[in-house]
Amino acid sequence: MALLSPSGEQLVSRLSQRYGVSTDAAKHMLMAVYQGGGSMAQFNHHEFGGAGQWMRGGMTMVGDMFNTNAKMLVERVCEDIATELGNHQTGTFVGSFQSQSQSGSDQQSQSAGMGPSENSLFVPDPRTNWWPKELGAPNATGSQNSTRYAYFAQNHRLAIATGSSVWVYDTLDHQIGGFSQQQSGDGSITLTSQYGTVRLSTLPVVMRDGAEVRETPPPGQPQPTPPPRQVQEPTASDDHSGGNASSADPTSDSIFATIERLGGLLEKGLITQDEFDAKKADLLERL
Repeated sequence: MALLSPSGEQLVSRLSQRYGVSTDAAKHMLMAVYQGGGSMAQFNHHEFGGAGQWMRGGMTMVGDMFNTNAKMLVERVCEDIATELGNHQTGTFVGSFQSQSQSGSDQQSQSAGMGPSENSLFVPDPRTNWWPKELGAPNATGSQNSTRYAYFAQNHRLAIATGSSVWVYDTLDHQIGGFSQQQSGDGSITLTSQYGTVRLSTLPVVMRDGAEVRETPPPGQPQPTPPPRQVQEPTASDDHSGGNASSADPTSDSIFATIERLGGLLEKGLITQDEFDAKKADLLERL
């Protein structure tokens, strides 16, 4: 939980006096709205009618559904807090960056570009800004299991931290709005954009641990295995050198030539090592 700065403690005291609630209730709701990016909140406090939800400009629900006073109190307090958060925000303040899991056993969280170090109501945490400083303030941050991410929309960059390594990707023209990590199989990471589902492996790597790099696949997570691509296998009929293209049985020369072509595709990164090995084995079986 983020620690309140002196300004944050003063706000809690004002909210308590203004709405006649305890400082514990005021702080609870402040944290709930903060975690909701300033536009929504999920809370559970008896002074606000128990468990409930609030959405700015939308529906408000409280556990004690017939307690109209509690509902009105939640709406007034949350609106007040949302305004205060916006007034004290020094970084980017946008919509949430959703993180989804593939099983119920993982841990995940997300926020809407409003970290403790970017809002004067909270004490800056030096461990929070783990991404390269030159990227500035992220539009959204989050985590899932041991993987953390930060999205910088204006810079077209996505930072992914796993273990002690930090990878920075070029998001190209994608407008990233979601994050998902497969919890079984290869543990691959996918994103969502205006084009649909995007595999992290398709984005160019531009930086690793603060140093610029050429696009290379990182060894292990968070870079998953690239998706298989349908590659048209060169055949003897593609050779226009004047040979007999109507022959049903490929010659040794044509098979070796095909393997060389596949090797060229592998060097260019157009096919994976597994695809190359499978095609090579299939061709050698024809000899």
